[in-house]
Amino acid sequence: MNRIQRVMDIVFLLLLTLTASAFGETGMTSQNVVVYREPGRFAGWPANHGIWAWGDEIVVGFESGYFRKGEGREHAIDYSRPADHLLARSLDGGESWSIEAPESLKPPAGGRIAGVPTREDGKQPVECPGQIPFTHPDFAMTLRMESIHVGPSRFNYSIDRGKTWAGPFKVPNFGQKGIAARTDYLVNGPESCLVFLTAAKSNGREGRVICVRTTDGGKTWNLVSYVTPEPEGRDHAIMPSTVRLSPKTLLSAVRYRKWIETFRSDDDGESWYPVNRPFPQGDNPASMIRLRDGRLTITYGVRQAPFGIRARLSSDDGQTWGKEIILRSDGGCWDLGYPRTVERPDGKIVTVYYFNEAPDQERYIGATIWDPGSR
Repeated sequence: MNRIQRVMDIVFLLLLTLTASAFGETGMTSQNVVVYREPGRFAGWPANHGIWAWGDEIVVGFESGYFRKGEGREHAIDYSRPADHLLARSLDGGESWSIEAPESLKPPAGGRIAGVPTREDGKQPVECPGQIPFTHPDFAMTLRMESIHVGPSRFNYSIDRGKTWAGPFKVPNFGQKGIAARTDYLVNGPESCLVFLTAAKSNGREGRVICVRTTDGGKTWNLVSYVTPEPEGRDHAIMPSTVRLSPKTLLSAVRYRKWIETFRSDDDGESWYPVNRPFPQGDNPASMIRLRDGRLTITYGVRQAPFGIRARLSSDDGQTWGKEIILRSDGGCWDLGYPRTVERPDGKIVTVYYFNEAPDQERYIGATIWDPGSR
């Protein structure tokens, strides 16, 4: 064996070691796919819109605006031009996707979503008459906002897997200075649902997480609790992702300015206490789900180099978290993340997010299909 071959063998073994270390103890295999990518467009923020799954049929929402190279920590979207709210649908567990633009999901006329003007042809929200069939087998609900600080917010629901949507309906203010709704809810029964929202802080800025409930099919909603304390100064506690651990126990992963923190309730949302920080050094919302084998997985974007998408697993209801799993680390800059995650019938996980490969290129919606291994 010559010297060059020996060096190549050493490099190969080193790469194998680094890969195994990065993937932790799961023996993970993964596949990256493109969900939506168009030249000159900024596609982003699935976490704001929601994801739903019925077996291998998966639907995820996102926003598509016009790309404009940002400066510093500014999103690379043209805030002067209108954006579309779209859905991507997969019928094969995330392997391939088609794009839909339901008329009933168009934002209200003249609105601005997080500063981006919307196309002026959506309906204005109205009061919900109730009768939402939360336990319908093809049910989905999406909650959306006009401003990250003061609202107003609205919601739509579907009983045909997102092909058509009822609404939009008004989200109440619950005595707060504003509500910035994103999609995070737990169905409790035919007429009962818990929803987790970001409320404005007492100074009118974003925000802190609240828990609200309806028991009459969405006709009326009541404030149940504050999930988080009010953050001080410029900090915020926003964008929860919540799972049910038992009939009375809930766990919510909340995005702070520089970390993700989990909060637990043992009385069905009436009161909450902090547990830990699965991602202690990042500015990105999490997506947390409970797997069929009982484990939890949390996925999130990483906005520090190496930019990418990562995950952790927990086998003890979120009391501790395993090694960080690198789903991908090939991001071009910080402007990525906002994942939503579902589990396929075969046990593989589909994590959808927005991504980029270079600062001066369009932002697109991607997905990683990965195997979390066995318990």
